[in-house]
Amino acid sequence: MVATEKEIPILIEEIRRLADPATPDQVKYGKLVRDDRVANRLEALVGTLRAARKQGKVEYEGEMLFQGVHDEVVIKIKEQKA
Repeated sequence: MVATEKEIPILIEEIRRLADPATPDQVKYGKLVRDDRVANRLEALVGTLRAARKQGKVEYEGEMLFQGVHDEVVIKIKEQKA
C-alpha cells in the first residue's frame, strides 16, 4: 500500500474532527491545511486528498489546492460512516 493510501483513513478522521456539527462530513481546505494535528499526522496532505478523491472517498472542486488561494474550497467526505 502506498503511504498516501495509508493516510486516507486519517484524513477522513481529521475532516470529521474539524467539521462543524451542522455539516459533519465536510471542512474548508484552509481549516484543514492550517491544523497542527493534521500537519503532524499527514505527511503529504495534497497527495492524500488527491488519492482519496481518486478512490471516491472525498470530493472537492479544482485539481491542485494551495493554501491561501483555495482556503474556502470545501472538502466533503463521500463514504458512509462505519
